[in-house]
Amino acid sequence: MRIATWNVNSITARLPRLLAWLENTGTDVLCVQETKCSAEQFPYDQLRELGYEAAVNATGRWNGVALLSKVGLEDVTTGLTGGPDYEGVQEPRAVAATCGPARVWSVYVPNGREIDHAHFAYKLQWFEALKAAVAEDAAGPRPFAVLGDFNVAPTDDDVWDTTVFEGMTHVTPAERAALAALREAGLSDVVPRPLKYDKPFTYWDYRQLCFPKNKGMRIDLVYGNEPFAKAVSDAYVDREERKGKGASDHAPVVVDLEV
Repeated sequence: MRIATWNVNSITARLPRLLAWLENTGTDVLCVQETKCSAEQFPYDQLRELGYEAAVNATGRWNGVALLSKVGLEDVTTGLTGGPDYEGVQEPRAVAATCGPARVWSVYVPNGREIDHAHFAYKLQWFEALKAAVAEDAAGPRPFAVLGDFNVAPTDDDVWDTTVFEGMTHVTPAERAALAALREAGLSDVVPRPLKYDKPFTYWDYRQLCFPKNKGMRIDLVYGNEPFAKAVSDAYVDREERKGKGASDHAPVVVDLEV
């Protein structure tokens, strides 16, 4: 079974690449983030032609997540029960479903913006709600994973230059503590192998030639419970999909399971 996660940075803009990638890789389940469209605008028909069902949590031009599956899509959960609002709105940042033998969440963790911004406090509250939402499945006997854009680099090794990020979000002790707390629910970090260079970065800014210079970060993560982690036969960052015109600024993270 092949499960992947990919922040596509607009599914409308990335649709031709997405469809080609799904067909070429034979991915069974894809967690998608930053769809940037409403549920009504989602490309259900084009995905159905490739054999994918879709569970979508999206409301418009910002945020949005989805689960695409060729192996079933049952017990769909949309959003975080009791999760925090931001400016009076519960943003579309989480969707879960049972896909064949595995239970999967696709999440797009809030960015945080700046350390003293209200969005940063919201980010930490969102992590707390996520931990509560996944605790039961994480402790269960079936393969379970939370995949997505976590907007946190777990360690200093997960950024290209720590000095560049001093005083900024994505690397603060508070954010990393929130990740550690999530792991305490019974999840472990499935670290992918890089296809090039020595670190499995998943995101490179569009600016300042960050991608060709490999000035990246590992912020797209796969957190699996023990049955999931034991079933992993391979995991890698598909860096090739970050190349070329019209690419997302994130690369897919692919995990192969023997289940």
